[in-house]
Amino acid sequence: MTAVAAVSPLLTRLAAERATGALFRERGTLFLEDGRVVHAESPATPGLDILLTTGGGLTPERWTDAVNQAGARRQVARFLVDSGGMAGGELEICHLAAIFDAAFFALSPGSGPSRFRRGATHWIGSVRSVAAATVERETRRRRELLDAVWPYPLVDTAPVAPRAAAPGQTVTARQRILLDRADGVRTPADLAWVLGRPAFHTLLDVRRLAAAGLVETPHAPAPAAAVETPLPDWMTQAQAPDVALLRRLRDALEASL
Repeated sequence: MTAVAAVSPLLTRLAAERATGALFRERGTLFLEDGRVVHAESPATPGLDILLTTGGGLTPERWTDAVNQAGARRQVARFLVDSGGMAGGELEICHLAAIFDAAFFALSPGSGPSRFRRGATHWIGSVRSVAAATVERETRRRRELLDAVWPYPLVDTAPVAPRAAAPGQTVTARQRILLDRADGVRTPADLAWVLGRPAFHTLLDVRRLAAAGLVETPHAPAPAAAVETPLPDWMTQAQAPDVALLRRLRDALEASL
């Protein structure tokens, strides 16, 4: 059996060493305690505060109060539960979602060099830890899932431009909420912040919509021709293609994928 390459060799080594501290990468940071991942954050994803206040049932005022009251003691999570701001189980679910979401981007290929600051901790405090191997396995699974749904990564960073549904094509309630906020300007990351959803889940939704032909899929620009060669008259005077027909054919092909 072929050995699976580690998503992050440094993370694997730190886990084996049972290290405590912060693993910094270009697209995010993972916080470790005794070699286990206890928190993660990335500028590419909505943080735990957005997941709880925009996507969840916590008020922004409650969150701000928790940070002000317990941030310096690095016990924000404990304060939220003890003060009745939210149930412990709900906090754990949102926190795990934030860890896996941020780790997916922080551990992405080409995320730059890694560095580790021993002893560094996060002000959120203790919620729940996850084995580093589990984080790596989930990161790998998510990469494979995206490519299986729609193997065109340009859609992940391009503005989401909705397209009309084909006759008889259904749209789920979750898809409709996303499409209603897609204005041809917001990217999947922008939509994740607006909706208060994990960024990976939003990417997955957008790829599924692209596969169904419900949003545009951008294509890499064609390379510029080195030399422009004049065409003979018999070619330039040929009948123009039926653009409308070509578009209908493309739409039918995309909707059938």
